[in-house]
Amino acid sequence: MHKKIGVLGGMSAESTVTYYQYITRKYTEEFGDCGYPEIVVYSVSFQRYVDWQRLGQFEKIAGDMIHAARTLELAGAEVALIATNTMHLLFDQVQAAVRIPFLHIVDATAEAIRKRNLSKVGLLGTKLTMNAPFYGERLSANGVAMLVPDSSEQEEINRVIYEELVRGLLLESSRRRFAEIIARLRTRGAEGIIMGCTEIPLLLSEKDSSLPLFDTATIHAEKALRYAISEKG
Repeated sequence: MHKKIGVLGGMSAESTVTYYQYITRKYTEEFGDCGYPEIVVYSVSFQRYVDWQRLGQFEKIAGDMIHAARTLELAGAEVALIATNTMHLLFDQVQAAVRIPFLHIVDATAEAIRKRNLSKVGLLGTKLTMNAPFYGERLSANGVAMLVPDSSEQEEINRVIYEELVRGLLLESSRRRFAEIIARLRTRGAEGIIMGCTEIPLLLSEKDSSLPLFDTATIHAEKALRYAISEKG
């Protein structure tokens, strides 16, 4: 019997759908049936998180995420995911509040990068993700160095994420802008690009980039699927 997967999502709804679809479709493609693991989704009200983040009230976000994690645990989840990069800032607090294991998005991504034999990557994400220490520290612990765009580029990336992507708005002008930012990271030595916001893959694909792209949402979902169908864990 496969382990039940818990998804702490809604940050945003667009990327949460990606997790659900990836796990179910990947299983069916690989095994030829619909015996994929059971999945429990707790979708938070994202606007509250945006407002709390703007006010610096991360203790409120942590409390709400802990409530969601405990609800997933009570619903029978045996392994869980926080289906967003930015809120991994609070990963340790959430994990400490429950007994079930949460799989960290950066660990899964670092593993995928190492499999490609790359040692330096650029990170695209929200301003908070690009500047918070948890991403660079966790990558460094896995032997991967990280570069981020300059401050004006970070502002533009952040604007596109919150004003466009989380609302399902995909603009060609933003796609071109992201491609330009990637090209500049390449000149600085980046060998690949982490799409460190789970909405960015809605906008970018390999054809838009001069470097290999690492889709953190599907990498994370793949890690959960392997955990759920394994005999170990």
